[in-house]
Amino acid sequence: MAKSKTRKKAATDNPAGMLDNALGQIEQAFGPGSIMKLADNSKLEVEGIGTGALSLDLALGGKGMPRGRIVELYGPESSGKTTLALHVIANAQKSNGIAAFIDAEHALDPSWAKKLGVNLEEL
Repeated sequence: MAKSKTRKKAATDNPAGMLDNALGQIEQAFGPGSIMKLADNSKLEVEGIGTGALSLDLALGGKGMPRGRIVELYGPESSGKTTLALHVIANAQKSNGIAAFIDAEHALDPSWAKKLGVNLEEL
C-alpha cells in the first residue's frame, strides 16, 4: 500500500514537467507546431493551397487554405461551398497533395468536380 501512495505522489509532484514531457512526445510524433501552449507566441509557417480566387486567398492570409489541416466550409445552401472545396481539392491534387471530401449536403456532382480539375480516382 505504501508503494502505491508513493507512486501517485511522485507522479503528481511536478505537473509542469509532466506537461512538458507530454508536449514533447506529441511534437516528436506529429511534428513541430502540432501542439503548443496558448501563451506561446511562436509563428509556424504553413503552406497554403490556392482557392482559385485571389481575393479570398488574400483574405485568408495570402496563401489560400492551409495545407495539412482540416477545413470546414460553412454557409447557406447554394452559396458556393462545394465549388470552392472542389477548386481547392483540384489545386491540392495538382501539387501531388491528398484531399478528402465529406459531403454533408449530398451536393457533390462528379461530372462538375471533373470539369473543375478534380481527379476522382484520387478523391
